[in-house]
Amino acid sequence: MTPIRLLLVDDDPLVRAGLSLMMGGADDIEVVGEAADGTEVEDLVDRTLPDVVLMDVRMPGMDGLTATERLRGRAHAPQVVLLTTFHADEQVLRALRAGASGFVLKETPPAEIVDAVRRVAAGDPVLSPAVTRRLIRHATGAGAAAGAGPGDRRARARERVAALNGREREVALRIGRGLANAQIAAELFMSVATVKAHVSRVLTKLALNNRVQIALLVHDAGLLEDDVP
Repeated sequence: MTPIRLLLVDDDPLVRAGLSLMMGGADDIEVVGEAADGTEVEDLVDRTLPDVVLMDVRMPGMDGLTATERLRGRAHAPQVVLLTTFHADEQVLRALRAGASGFVLKETPPAEIVDAVRRVAAGDPVLSPAVTRRLIRHATGAGAAAGAGPGDRRARARERVAALNGREREVALRIGRGLANAQIAAELFMSVATVKAHVSRVLTKLALNNRVQIALLVHDAGLLEDDVP
């Protein structure tokens, strides 16, 4: 099996050394580079071609959120997992909308951080359904507080969702409910691999980068109210 190519980005050399040691103990992960600042990321990605970037949120120069936005805006960008010492819905939403595949707290046990890299490399987000639901509620409240026009937002969202076929729509609706792939597979009587294929097509058709973006769009379209029992 080809090892997962991993780029580490953190301004603390001790943290980088610990992460490198941790990841180096996994037979299926190869650390291909390290960076101390977000400004170094794009050049290192070009030179090392990682599958996954494990990146700190708070760094001098360019923070991890900005670096993620710039990186995920490129063609054939690697997956990004952000490291953080805090829970902050605003920061999480910004990163997920930019295309990050998940968040890992720095105090997370080493084995779980290694597993997060493996999951993201396999195409699974590192974000629980419970967190997804919380973020959707937070985004909805923030939009209302900002005076966002719900009618216009719903019309635009429904226009985009109309590009999906029936099965893709069913999968998208369940993502909107915060279901994991295995739960979607059980409800729709299909394999997990088939669910993953549908999720990939939904992301491509809607020009989105992650499942939370799908869930937010479904929520904006009001489809959970209309179509999901």
